[in-house]
Amino acid sequence: MGHKDLRALAEGGVLLTSRALEAGWPRRSLFRRLEVEGWCRVRSGAWAEPGARVDQFAHLKATQLLHPQLVASHRSAACLWQIETLGPDQRERDGPGRLEFTDPELSFRQCVTGVRVHRIPLPEHEVVERWGLRVTEVPRTLADLLRAGPRDDALVAVESALGYRRVGRDRRAPLTVPAAVSVALEAPLRGAARARNWLGLVDRGAGSPAETVARLHMLDAGLSPETQAEVRPHGGSRRHLDFLFRAEGLGVEIEGYAYHGTREAHRRDVTRFNQILQCPEVRRLLRFTAEDVFHRPAWMIQQIRAALAA
Repeated sequence: MGHKDLRALAEGGVLLTSRALEAGWPRRSLFRRLEVEGWCRVRSGAWAEPGARVDQFAHLKATQLLHPQLVASHRSAACLWQIETLGPDQRERDGPGRLEFTDPELSFRQCVTGVRVHRIPLPEHEVVERWGLRVTEVPRTLADLLRAGPRDDALVAVESALGYRRVGRDRRAPLTVPAAVSVALEAPLRGAARARNWLGLVDRGAGSPAETVARLHMLDAGLSPETQAEVRPHGGSRRHLDFLFRAEGLGVEIEGYAYHGTREAHRRDVTRFNQILQCPEVRRLLRFTAEDVFHRPAWMIQQIRAALAA
């Protein structure tokens, strides 16, 4: 046919209809070839390569190719940085499919299905490239989430970025430090004062979103346990509890969704809890699941209060 190969016209696995037409493909021949080769429509005017997953990255890439002035930000940027956020099964808000971008030019007025565009100032030095996408750098991403709220969602992301976290099979190192987030919050944007107050609630030792939210529920209930408290069984090595009410001898542990990956991991977990109960600082231990934290917080607080009273 003489037309340029469609894969050669794609960028990041995404082909724009407009780019193929500009390369000389007749519209009818183009759509016939897309169908024959098995290209998958991402959104109007954008196609994913045959066999490629039409995942969030593909949607972000397609949207940014169609609208180059947009910068991936907020929850979409957090996803690209492998920062944990609360999912739809943990909160009643927008589903995971909604993409978020910032328009530094403050001029974007189009309505794009499944896309939220924030029209707020964004200096170029706070924009970097990651996996072929223009995205807000980590401190700016966290500052945006803190300004936008809600509190629990934002602090889950901040504490994830500040700590070591397991992402897939890899253990990710901290991505930034609190001082950098504080600097990013100096811009006089809406919600900045509240965001700075929330930043003061950060606990860098939190090990999972469930731990973060559990601590915030306890804080709201007027309970202030030690976090990542060190205890030591007689003749044993030191252990760390998620939460410890030391005066009352009450320990609280939160188990994440994917806490037990194998039988060996489960065995180590059982051994660990038995050792914790041998610590003189711990006279009683409560264990809660992520489901308890996210879906039964009032019951969780009730159980903790009852144990403290006992």
